[in-house]
Amino acid sequence: MSKHVLRETLAVRRILEVSANNLKDQVVSIQRVTKVVKGGKNLSFSALVVVGDQRGHAGFGMGKAREVPMAIRKAIEQAKKNLIHLNLKGTSIPHQVIGHYGSGQVLLKPASEGTGIIAGGPVRAVMEVAGISNVLTKSIGTSNPHNVIKATFDALLRLKDEARVAELRSKTVEELR
Repeated sequence: MSKHVLRETLAVRRILEVSANNLKDQVVSIQRVTKVVKGGKNLSFSALVVVGDQRGHAGFGMGKAREVPMAIRKAIEQAKKNLIHLNLKGTSIPHQVIGHYGSGQVLLKPASEGTGIIAGGPVRAVMEVAGISNVLTKSIGTSNPHNVIKATFDALLRLKDEARVAELRSKTVEELR
C-alpha cells in the first residue's frame, strides 16, 4: 500500500462528528473564475474555506457557484464533511513536522506558551480554527492557497500521539519524556 493511500485511510478513520453549532469557519480565498464557451464567458466564483471547533478538529473545503455567498456555503458544507482530529499537546503541537503537497511544503514547529501563531495567510487560518495557539510555521515553495492548505493538513495528519509512540516502542509515556 502506498504512503498516499495509507494516509487517506488514516484520515478516513479520524473523521469525527462534531456539533455544527460550535464550528468556526474562516474564508481563506475567493477567486473569480471564467469558462470560455461558444457564446462568450461564463463567470463564477471559487471559495476556499477552513472550519474547526478550536479544540483539535479541523477541515477544509472548496466550493464553486455563480454567486459568492453560495460558493462559501458549498465550501463550508464540504469542509464539515472533511473534519479530522488532530494530535495536539496543549495549545501547541507535539513535535516538528513537514507537510508536502505539489511543490508546496509547510514546516510546523512547536512553540512555548505565549509565543502565539507565527504564520502567514492560509496556515494561520488553519491554526486558528484548529485551536493551535502556540506554533512556528514556514511555508516553502508555492504560495497558492489551495496547495498551502493541503500541505498544512498533510503536516497535521503526520503528527503522532505520545501514547501511540510509547506503545509502539514498548515504553511508558514518562520514559519518552
